Amino acid sequence: MATSAGSTHASTSTDTSMNGNDCSSSSTSSSSIVEPATRSLFSVDDSSSPTSALPSTDSDAESDVGSDYSTASSEYIAPLSGHAPDPSIDGSSVDGGGHSSGANGGGIRPESEAELGPDAKKDALRIKSEANALFSASKYRPSLDLYTASLNKNPFDPIVWSNRAAVRLKLEEYGLAIADSTRAIELDARAVKAYFRRAIANLAIMKPKAALVDLKKVISLDPHNVSAKAQLDATQKLLRRLQFEAAISAKDEVLTSTKILEQLAHGALPIEASYAGPRLPNEEEGKPLRPTNEFVDELIEWFRKGETIPKRLAWQIVLGAYEKLKEEKSLVKVTIPQGETMNVIGDTHGQFYDFYHLLTLTGRPSETHSLLFNGDFVDRGSWSTEIVLVLFAYKWLYPTKVFLNRGNHETADMNKVYGFEGETKKKYSEMTYKLFEEVFTALPLATLVSASSPTNDTSSDTSKNPILCQNKKRYFVVHGGLFSRDDVTLANIAAIDRISLKQPGHEGLMCEMLWTDPQDSAGRGPSKRGVGIGFGPDVTRRWCELNQVTAVMRSHEVRQGGYSVEHDGLCITVFSAPNYVDQVGNLAAFATIDETGSIKYTTFKEQPHPDIKPMAYAGQMAMM
Repeated sequence: MATSAGSTHASTSTDTSMNGNDCSSSSTSSSSIVEPATRSLFSVDDSSSPTSALPSTDSDAESDVGSDYSTASSEYIAPLSGHAPDPSIDGSSVDGGGHSSGANGGGIRPESEAELGPDAKKDALRIKSEANALFSASKYRPSLDLYTASLNKNPFDPIVWSNRAAVRLKLEEYGLAIADSTRAIELDARAVKAYFRRAIANLAIMKPKAALVDLKKVISLDPHNVSAKAQLDATQKLLRRLQFEAAISAKDEVLTSTKILEQLAHGALPIEASYAGPRLPNEEEGKPLRPTNEFVDELIEWFRKGETIPKRLAWQIVLGAYEKLKEEKSLVKVTIPQGETMNVIGDTHGQFYDFYHLLTLTGRPSETHSLLFNGDFVDRGSWSTEIVLVLFAYKWLYPTKVFLNRGNHETADMNKVYGFEGETKKKYSEMTYKLFEEVFTALPLATLVSASSPTNDTSSDTSKNPILCQNKKRYFVVHGGLFSRDDVTLANIAAIDRISLKQPGHEGLMCEMLWTDPQDSAGRGPSKRGVGIGFGPDVTRRWCELNQVTAVMRSHEVRQGGYSVEHDGLCITVFSAPNYVDQVGNLAAFATIDETGSIKYTTFKEQPHPDIKPMAYAGQMAMM
């Protein structure tokens, strides 16, 4: 599963599903999670007892954090007023992925503990031990399957439910982590780790009030737990900070960009003569500023050396991009000219050295080469400012060739807890962070990428022809996915007043575009993340047919091979951060679309980087 650091090879494949083989035809269409010293609260349990023991005083909080902080309940509420399905059979009932463990097929479980025989309990414990070993080896998806297989044998073991919640946290399935933890607590009211994991999951979707309920319960069960007390203290500080910032924001009517423009106009923060890094042309001549290719090349090399740039220069880059972003609609429409290609790039998450390698594979943007970055440039990785400053410099230089969609991590809630705010304040200043926060609101929400030439598909099976618009392919590129209703049109998306809305909130079109995920089952379901929804293949097909879209291209989720083609070819996921947060072991990928709408995928491995861990600037935040 893991890939070796430093590999430079890249592989390219052609996806036949985008050549008419899998599409139906259509004539229309600062921190809040504490890093503990040991791993007891978050390490999985291997006890054969169905009752979890209290953790030792030293405890672990492997974690992540993220959006909404209103409810004080620890219950997982399924969106759309629906009821969450049994979270142990989400997506499909597994048997260990073909593993020799031999779990129940079909997800059929005994309804009472009295139905369990000794063999079933023994098998369940054996499977759990295998799952624990996979978890310890960072093989999270296979371990998830085996925990589910164990629960299919014995669904009355709270330890397995709690252990599976730990895997859910690793996979960023926070809504399902809450559901699994809740089931463990129902089976064992003293399941300390389950309370703690549910607290961490609620923090991950920015529900600190709900997290407080469980953290206080942990301390009541284990009064001497140092890490739980530290986590409670950090969460209380987060709540106070959120309340303070909300009060200040209501009073502050002057935009940060306005304040900075005034400072720059009065010559504030001049660049020191001793500074040896990149400089914008014309800075000393008083002429209009505009970057050049040479400037961006120097900027990239400067960052590769581990250097930062003066605040004045950073502000100029961000403001230059801001002017271009404000000119774009919430849905940007791009046609790939004859003889040109566009690269679509998924999450990069502050992994600058992998980002640099990515640019060597795609090639730099130019007047004949377009790049579309599909959100989540920042957070988690510890070089987020480097990536976003390079992207903003390119947007300023090539406004009609470089396109930047907003991701769920280009939002204030996420940046507070996943590292970008802390990194920006450390490397630059609080005002610089506030400027980024403002400019992120101007990022478009989606891009419609259209071919300029008719498709060259020659499939004789008309039932599998792609969905076309005027005999040409086009792709809806969005960070998260589709919607809680079927009637959303491209015109509706273009009309979203994203800059006035500022943040995506927790419902509505903007939230769904940044947060939703595809699911295997038909229809819509509760989000495994706890924010947004899951949308099935039928939902994707109806939406593509309504809007004459060949496929939805999104990011937002790790794919072990770098990309995936799902929903009969109508939903494509591209993820561009290899060995995500230095532990997942995944390949990364980007897509190349040509003038006919044909797609090729290129995969690549992670690169060596300086010895700075992910989330290094997230204060007391901890890696899960």
